[in-house]
Amino acid sequence: MQAEKNSEALLQVRDLQVRFATAAAESPAVAGISFHLQAGEAFGLVGESGSGKSATSLAILRLLPSDAQVDGEINFSGRKLLSLEEKEMRAVRGREIAMIFQEPMTALNPAMHVGAQIAEAVRAHHPGLHRSEVRERVHAAMDEVALPDPVRRVNDYPHQFSGGQRQRILIAMALVNRPRLLIADEPTTALDVTVQAQILELLLQLRKRHNLAMLFISHDLAVVSRVTERVAVMHRGKIVETGDSPKIFRVAQHPYTRGLIAAVPTLHTDRTQRLAVQ
Repeated sequence: MQAEKNSEALLQVRDLQVRFATAAAESPAVAGISFHLQAGEAFGLVGESGSGKSATSLAILRLLPSDAQVDGEINFSGRKLLSLEEKEMRAVRGREIAMIFQEPMTALNPAMHVGAQIAEAVRAHHPGLHRSEVRERVHAAMDEVALPDPVRRVNDYPHQFSGGQRQRILIAMALVNRPRLLIADEPTTALDVTVQAQILELLLQLRKRHNLAMLFISHDLAVVSRVTERVAVMHRGKIVETGDSPKIFRVAQHPYTRGLIAAVPTLHTDRTQRLAVQ
């Protein structure tokens, strides 16, 4: 696929390739994809499990395991992320680019108070802040994601919160340092439908409030079309279709994209028929 070029983009990914030493040489996890993301824009990566979505997000943050070979370019705000020293990358990771994950119980430390975990994210990038300032930022972050009674609940452990509340804690940790880009990797998959809708609405509100760019990763095209302006559909490590989210959902061009849409049940789905499979 020809590389997208946009000199004003906040994030520019060009011909990204990811291979793992344990995988077959002819089957890269990410096979030369290109896309860009403007400041304040929400961009979706959608595809089935194993399509390369998460490998792409981890490559951006340079969090892939040591056996991964990464080629291509990842430019963020004029900096080539793949060329940065690890110390420079740590300054970007968590402060300018933050990430929330699919399963909050594995992403949170079960043995630490949630307030301490949010405070740790603050101190990592603002070591000179006074204790009281850190505490104020923690309370403010919890309040912003609508966690009840943050002053009291900072000393609670993750298991004392519901699944939706734990995801809100992860969002608070990700946004407490006011990053410019948020990567959301399947952030609602482990939640029930009602809580999922609440988390999506929260992300929409926070995006508007902070002019936050968001890379939203999911296997669910319906969810992605709700929270993003543009979407890229991934299949076997490649981007097979890119376009405005509502348009792709209405008039998908690629057979794989049409298959993803057909696999989503609706109130009008004929229950006597099998759902489409890929």
